[in-house]
Amino acid sequence: MCGIVAAAAGSNIVPVLVEGLKKLEYRGYDSAGLAVVGATGIERVRSVGRVAELEAAAAGTSAPTGIAHTRWATHGVPCERNAHPHVSGGIAVVHNGIIENYESLRRELTDLGYEFTSDTDTETIAHLVEHLLRAEPDLFRAVQLACRRLVGAYAIAVIDQRQPGKVVVSREGSPLLLGLGDTGSYAASDASALLQVTRNMVYLENGDIAELTAAGVRIERRDGKPVERPVHVSELSAAAVELGQYRHYMQKEIFEQPEALANTLEIVGGAKSIQPGIFGAEAANLLHDVDQVLILACGTSAHSGMTARYWLEAIAGVSCTVEIASEYRYRTSVPDPRQLVVAISQSGETADTLAALRHAKSLGQHKTLAICNVPESAIVRESALRFITRAGPEIGVASTKAFTTQLAALFLLTLVMAKVRDRLSEAEEAAYIDQLRHLPVAVNKVLTLESEIEAWARRFADKHHALFLGRGRHYPIALEGALKLKEISYIHAEAYPAGELKHGPLALVDAQMPVISVAPNDELLEKLKSNLQEVRARGGELYVFADADAEIPSTEGVHMLRLPEHYGQLSPILHVIPLQLLSYHAALVKGTDVDKPRNLAKSVTVE
Repeated sequence: MCGIVAAAAGSNIVPVLVEGLKKLEYRGYDSAGLAVVGATGIERVRSVGRVAELEAAAAGTSAPTGIAHTRWATHGVPCERNAHPHVSGGIAVVHNGIIENYESLRRELTDLGYEFTSDTDTETIAHLVEHLLRAEPDLFRAVQLACRRLVGAYAIAVIDQRQPGKVVVSREGSPLLLGLGDTGSYAASDASALLQVTRNMVYLENGDIAELTAAGVRIERRDGKPVERPVHVSELSAAAVELGQYRHYMQKEIFEQPEALANTLEIVGGAKSIQPGIFGAEAANLLHDVDQVLILACGTSAHSGMTARYWLEAIAGVSCTVEIASEYRYRTSVPDPRQLVVAISQSGETADTLAALRHAKSLGQHKTLAICNVPESAIVRESALRFITRAGPEIGVASTKAFTTQLAALFLLTLVMAKVRDRLSEAEEAAYIDQLRHLPVAVNKVLTLESEIEAWARRFADKHHALFLGRGRHYPIALEGALKLKEISYIHAEAYPAGELKHGPLALVDAQMPVISVAPNDELLEKLKSNLQEVRARGGELYVFADADAEIPSTEGVHMLRLPEHYGQLSPILHVIPLQLLSYHAALVKGTDVDKPRNLAKSVTVE
């Protein structure tokens, strides 16, 4: 969950390393550091806190070869001695991931006389490479030998003061890509870090080891076999990862949702019907005998899957189960080879989801579909079918546009499954396609409510707890609203199906407990109105997001905000927008770090 940048070029690369870390700070931000091969050997600069502190500390540092890292703590508390890079003799290492056998390696290296100065598993890699260099002086070969002994998930970058002009990197389970520039070679955890110098990217496979020099790169497998990886020209622009007119990335990404949805749904923009081929060339054959769907995801992506369950069962008539990926592979489940396994992840590198996907396949379930925002990610590569959401880069830790584009992709899956099962008439299909085309416009209308939502946020930002309610397909949207609020404002928030109030949560309701309700004008509205009356009878203050035609009066203690239009089955996509804005503005009032909430990182690439 950390970020790596490395460079070997013909000029000073410190500004490139620092700028790259700024783009990767969403991946971890409790400490940062860099190391370069300078005139007198390894020069290392580390700091606790944000990259800005490192930038100030590194002023005056200059070299053509170096590595850099921004950390999200796993082994050891955030402090300078645990910050990367870690050194041993004349080498320096940065690392993303977890080395599972580090304790046995640490004992072995301690017996050999190495002294450990940090609590991290990464320092084990530094000492191991240094030890291997004594018998194998070539850095590339030494790293290759070291990787054969490492167990776990990792991306590493190594430099050696005796071999200036060279960086060696390796990947196993954690994302790492190369950038090919005109005057140098680069590596990073994410393409956004390298757009400043190149758009030519090479995505490493698990088990790849690469040597970077100013002249180019070479790649081998751990067993020494040379390989070539294709060069991809990134479609991202540097402007796509800049803040522009917005105060925070989260705000920017909330307001990018109409465009993100339009891009994601472009595939059906001019179509009169929706074909299985949007999920891959083999989709028609693979989906025709699917008898149920299993969705694997974590966090916000799990909420998109929970919403899709309502769609799949109501529209397509196919049974659907949603599993938290981090739990799925640790329980005994009943495999079904005719089951479609859907893995959902923004990054495509989410460790728990990737492991759950692999577990499902190991049970003989090979009908797999990835819904992801990153085309070259591991989850996409390891799935039989794929749908790439075109949300663009999402920097804010609290997911927004990735969530709504996942919902759009899952609704397309619902329609395809309905067609395959002969449950979708031509008239119904045409109506749904029209709704999808209009969806970006509908979202734009919801965004105009921001000033009213901001006023709501000021009313309850001083509260310590909040309760979110929803029913049916909007219950997962209530869950997502509660997650957003707790993530960035640190207000404790929980979500419940509104019908569950009497089964426990109502005991919490009083004048100090704001209750936020998602109240679309659907078949459950009358039931929900009764639940809201239960809250008012106990003195609770209600904040209700309703549709324009919902007959819910705004009275004392009942604050009403009406969305411009009712959107039927696609209503969850509209109703989550105001919940995102509510969380954002509550966080602003409280003065928390919106884009980088404490203890969290964007890409969860470790278990």
